[in-house]
Amino acid sequence: MSDISGIVEHFPYLGIVALLVLGDIGLPFPEDTTLILSGFLVAHRVIQPLPTFLVVYSGLLVTDFSLYWVGKKYGRRVVEHIRFHSIISPERLSKLEEKFKRWGIWVVFFGRHLLGIRAQIFLAAGVMRMSAIKFMMADATSALFTITFMGGIGYTGGNSIEMLKKDITRIEHILIVVVLILFVGGIFFIYFKNRRNRH
Repeated sequence: MSDISGIVEHFPYLGIVALLVLGDIGLPFPEDTTLILSGFLVAHRVIQPLPTFLVVYSGLLVTDFSLYWVGKKYGRRVVEHIRFHSIISPERLSKLEEKFKRWGIWVVFFGRHLLGIRAQIFLAAGVMRMSAIKFMMADATSALFTITFMGGIGYTGGNSIEMLKKDITRIEHILIVVVLILFVGGIFFIYFKNRRNRH
């Protein structure tokens, strides 16, 4: 985990791709979290918007297509594959096959927004022998919405933190002034009260 954090810190674009790939093969690096992180880094000017979009978009398409390719290569045997049997069960595959028969490419389009089952959907698309062109069209279009939404959350959050820091600094300055006024006012109050008591 620390090695990945170091890559993201020193080589942010490479780090983002690494997180996408690791999440693709089942490690605990959710795609949505990586996209939110990307937006956050853009907000803090650690990385630039256009290169980030190109890296993230191409990274998503490559990782998605790799799952589709595995499903197409192994067919229904994918549920027995040592690397993918933990991702999709025979029961889940059967249910997704029914969805594909009914809805076709719309399963890919809407399914890529569902955390937890998008990898299963990509594998199932390959198992169902969906046309590679249709798969890429649906996935590429849907990925634009994913990047915009999740990256936007990260970007907005990053800006909000910057605004919060500025607000906190402003509030601290105001509090210091208020405390000084109260302190000086207290000294004057005690001074005039003592003078009145003497008279």
